Formats: sequence, C-alpha cells, structure tokens
Amino acid sequence: MILPIVAYGSPVLRKVSNDIDNAYPNLDKLLADMWETMYASNGVGIAAPQVNKNIRLFVIDSAQIFTNMEEDDDEDKGKYPDAPGYKGVFINAHVASLDGNDWSYNEGCLSIPKIREDITRREIVTLNYLDENFAPHIQTFDGITARVILHEYDHIEGKLFIDYVKPLKRTLLKRKLDDITKGKVKVDYRMVFPK
Repeated sequence: MILPIVAYGSPVLRKVSNDIDNAYPNLDKLLADMWETMYASNGVGIAAPQVNKNIRLFVIDSAQIFTNMEEDDDEDKGKYPDAPGYKGVFINAHVASLDGNDWSYNEGCLSIPKIREDITRREIVTLNYLDENFAPHIQTFDGITARVILHEYDHIEGKLFIDYVKPLKRTLLKRKLDDITKGKVKVDYRMVFPK
C-alpha cells in the first residue's frame, strides 16, 4: 500500500527516532509499504519518520540513481565508486565513523518537494545496523550510496537536508518551506500536511 509522505513542518520529522526490536508489529508489511511508497514517488530512499513512524528504520535503493543516469553519462557513472548502487533495509542504524573528503551534491527530499540544494557531506560512512531479519552488520559505504544513507540517517536523527544550507539561503527558502507546510505544493504522490 502506498503511504502518504509527511510534509515539512510535521513534528515527527524533528524527533530522534526510537530503536525497535523484532517484536515490532507488522514490520514486514511496513517495509513492503515503504518500498512501494518510495518507488511510487520516484525516491531513492525513505525513512520511517517520512511515513509518520518515529522508529529507526529506513530503506534505500541507490541503484535507482545509476539507472536514471542517461546512457551518455557513463563517464559520470565512473566517478562514483559505488556504481551500480545498493538496495537495503537499515534498522536501528548508528554511524560508527565518517571518513573521506567532504563533497557536494544536489539533494532533494520527498518531504520537502520542489526544493533542491547542493549539500556537503563526507564521502564514506560506516554504519552499525540490523537488516530486515535483525541480523547485525557493520558495513562501510561510499559515493552516492553513502550520501543516500546519510540523508535517510538524518531523518531518524530528526534532521533535514536543509539544515546544512547556509542561513542566508535558508531565509530565501522560507516562503517555499512555509508553502509546503501549508499544503500549497503540487506533487504526484500523496502527502499529509501539518494541521
């Protein structure tokens, strides 16, 4: 089932999410719904707070980015060490380390539609997390995959990509952000707006 995506201004997007255990009710259904919602809205990742669940859970499919690159972008694909991408479930994720250089990339967010900004993040992230079977992992990711993971990880930490924008730019975005909060935005996926 395609779930509505929570819009900017909703309190759940600013809360640090809670760890869960394997007794969490209907987790398989929630995961299936999150995958369906992510793909239906043309996303490459989605975190539980974006579907109004305050839990440490997100899914990513960075392969979507490489699939959507034009064929003539083969040179661009070669710039990213993580091609052809990674698809996975991350439960109770915690960053173990950030490494590599800072690099900038144009990011957007399903909860903040119609706004994209160049955001600087580290190249490499090592995470402790559980997969959908609650098997533990310590794994290192780089390139676009690391970026998608860090973007979704921010969601479970109550942060948004616009938090990395310089204050002046943030002031310039205020009207657009207010419009999103008020539901004055047109998107081709279901959203739920703050009351």
